[in-house]
Amino acid sequence: MLVQMQKAKDFGGDLVELRVDFLKNFVPRQDLAILIKQAPLPTLVTYRPRWEGGQYDGDESKRREALRLAMELGADYIDIELKVAHDFFNSLPGERPEKVKIIVSSHNYERTPSVEELSDLVARIQATGADIVKIATTAVDIIDNARIFQVLVHSQVPVIGLVMGERGLMSRILAAKFGGFLTFGSREAGLASAPGQPTVKELLDLYNMRLIGPDTKVYGIIGNPITHSKSPHLYNASFKSSSFNGIYLPLLVDDVSTFITTYSAPDFAGYSYTIPHKEAGLKCCDEVDPVAKAIGAISCMIKRSTEGKLIGYNIDYLGGIAAIEEELRVSNGATLASGSPLAGKTFVVIGAGGAGKALAYGAYKKGARIVVANRTYDKAKELASKVRGQALTLAELNDFCPVEGMILVNTTPVGMEPRIEETPVSKEALKHYSLVFDSVYTPKLTRLLREAKQSGATIVFGTEMFINQAFIQFEMFTGLPAPKQLIRDVLARTT
Repeated sequence: MLVQMQKAKDFGGDLVELRVDFLKNFVPRQDLAILIKQAPLPTLVTYRPRWEGGQYDGDESKRREALRLAMELGADYIDIELKVAHDFFNSLPGERPEKVKIIVSSHNYERTPSVEELSDLVARIQATGADIVKIATTAVDIIDNARIFQVLVHSQVPVIGLVMGERGLMSRILAAKFGGFLTFGSREAGLASAPGQPTVKELLDLYNMRLIGPDTKVYGIIGNPITHSKSPHLYNASFKSSSFNGIYLPLLVDDVSTFITTYSAPDFAGYSYTIPHKEAGLKCCDEVDPVAKAIGAISCMIKRSTEGKLIGYNIDYLGGIAAIEEELRVSNGATLASGSPLAGKTFVVIGAGGAGKALAYGAYKKGARIVVANRTYDKAKELASKVRGQALTLAELNDFCPVEGMILVNTTPVGMEPRIEETPVSKEALKHYSLVFDSVYTPKLTRLLREAKQSGATIVFGTEMFINQAFIQFEMFTGLPAPKQLIRDVLARTT
């Protein structure tokens, strides 16, 4: 623990929580004296019992005695659970050390109660004599965070308000915006003391926690799943380098409409959209760019600051088509002046979702002949009809070869981590394509691209589409020129 405390300081922590319920053979007087006296940072001593989600399963009076001892020995904070707080305060001697602050905590591992219930809980915790109120709830949906934010903003006392679980991540980062007393970070991945807890490195280096304040604008990527996304790395680094007061979060959203309605404040200023929410996002817009309307999906949403209107755009096609054209020009030795190298090409799109629609539309506008292959034939037919193209089922794709030298574009999540051994089309079929593009970028070299390269095709990584989108979207979010080299460097480090 002493070694780990020093690491916590080196990582940039301000305060270290000593979870003594995790210690084997814990001897309170001896061990607490060593830990508290030799700690390189201020200490918060927590001795969590099993009935509140901790490890301690022994005599309750001995547990409380250890916490009183921690106060005597100079701990800066101790944590006691609401259920036993009144008894604990009554057991304290008349004069307690001035230095120590008592956190009274309540943990709900099932849900996040209503704002009224949470406000009542804060009042009950305050009534015990707590110096600091701590409430930790569980996110069933990402909108649960909003209730904790309301409590933080309106509270007159110091409050630690956190929502556990993957859908609660934003509460841990935006605690700095809404006035939370502190947030917790683990030393390294896999060592979290509560579900959904980020690492100290992520809080400080990825989310720039020190720069977040009440006026920080909130951006993010809306999707499900979302843990694979590299977008937070790109945008947060770019915001910092451009001195732009913004934070960009991964947003695991189940229902787009509910999310948008819940986070309607002006500071929630813009979003990127990914699988499977691009069509649902369009329906939540007040205005939609004509290109996005024609595609039937958005990839970017901006809140216009003057009247709060939500404007939807689709920049998938700009990012993807530019990456494909660039590679075709390089391999063909063509120049910009000679027009689009896509003109007259057979352009096969796998997938008829948001990204499929965008790339089919973009290639159609450049003069390509479009073929749409999808698991559901009706969806393929619907998209193909909009771009005067042909529809196929995925099963038919393996034997499809009207001409040689076609272009293949995968817009489905097939081959994405963790299912990296999957591919949407057989290796045998790839010999008919001169260029293959995969919108999946985790991993960068998917099985599809690996087999396409072995078959002699030029390959285009999904990261190229992603980078082009990032340039455009950064400028839309901030009104500033994109730090292009920085974005490329960050993506290279994270893939």
